[in-house]
Amino acid sequence: MSDRGITPGEGQDHRSTSVPVVEGESALHALSDYLHDDMQACNRAIVERMDSPVPLIPQLAAHLVAAGGKRLRPLLTLAAARLCGYPSDADHQRHVGLAACVEFIHTATLLHDDVVDESQLRRGLASANAVFGNKASVLVGDFLFARSFQLMTADGSLKVMAILSSASATIAEGEVLQMATQNDLSTSVAQYLDVIHGKTAALFAAACRVGAVVADRPDAEEEALGNFGTNLGMAFQLVDDALDYAADQATLGKTVGDDFREGKITLPVLTAFAAGSEEDRTFWRRVIEDNQQTEADLDHAFALIRDTDAIAITLARATEYADAAKAALSIFPPSRLRDILLETASYTVSRAR
Repeated sequence: MSDRGITPGEGQDHRSTSVPVVEGESALHALSDYLHDDMQACNRAIVERMDSPVPLIPQLAAHLVAAGGKRLRPLLTLAAARLCGYPSDADHQRHVGLAACVEFIHTATLLHDDVVDESQLRRGLASANAVFGNKASVLVGDFLFARSFQLMTADGSLKVMAILSSASATIAEGEVLQMATQNDLSTSVAQYLDVIHGKTAALFAAACRVGAVVADRPDAEEEALGNFGTNLGMAFQLVDDALDYAADQATLGKTVGDDFREGKITLPVLTAFAAGSEEDRTFWRRVIEDNQQTEADLDHAFALIRDTDAIAITLARATEYADAAKAALSIFPPSRLRDILLETASYTVSRAR
């Protein structure tokens, strides 16, 4: 399997015909509804583990909870466990603790990312660093990472710890690689894919794999769920990168054009740069590599992205990954939950259309 996802079988239709399929954003609502009790238990675990005698920690944590979010990553852990037949009773709650662990890893990286990127918005609200400052955000991010490892240890499985700790290291590597490629238009598409695999897809994959581990399923099912998560994560990040040049601020939940202002190398930029005229490339070098931007430059960048079909090309690549994610689930028998996961992969791409 490639670290960057895509496995044989993409393009095939593996949907069950016996169960009605949900469409669009309702896929996430259907996933949340299907896993309602598990997710409620996960939310309780998150709130409980965010508590601390140090007042700033629960204050900042409450700000994060108020900002909402889809909680897709913990939902994937819960869904993977249920898809693998993990029992639904009070004696089988490992998946709940690990879903909370996954959310803590994700939230910790968001706190650190917003400091590094100097972001002012997160999920449509002021980011934690904008409200509480950079120092508090970094330190509470460290606290959440520590909590995640406490949850891994409490689970008691060395295999689970290996999966999640490896994902944590890969996320950090992906963020460092993104920093290293920032403002560098010589970055290859392969290097860009390595970045998004590290910063996003690795945790999607780990979130899914641990669901199979707690259910004590064969390696083939664990690998299939890992492939599903990897490809779903790749599609998710490709769409996020497209939305930074194609969405309005309310839809995106953060400031539109942040990637542009920060000089981040994403597939829309690489596509527009490669397809542009020499004049266009001179523009990109000035605004991205030299970081010399005027107020009018963002609108011009939007125009160049549009004129080179960079968004459509990015979404086509995302669709390939979403199709590969669907194909990975063919190992599992038809079920309502499998259909919802298939449509979740479709929604990942459709939210940009």
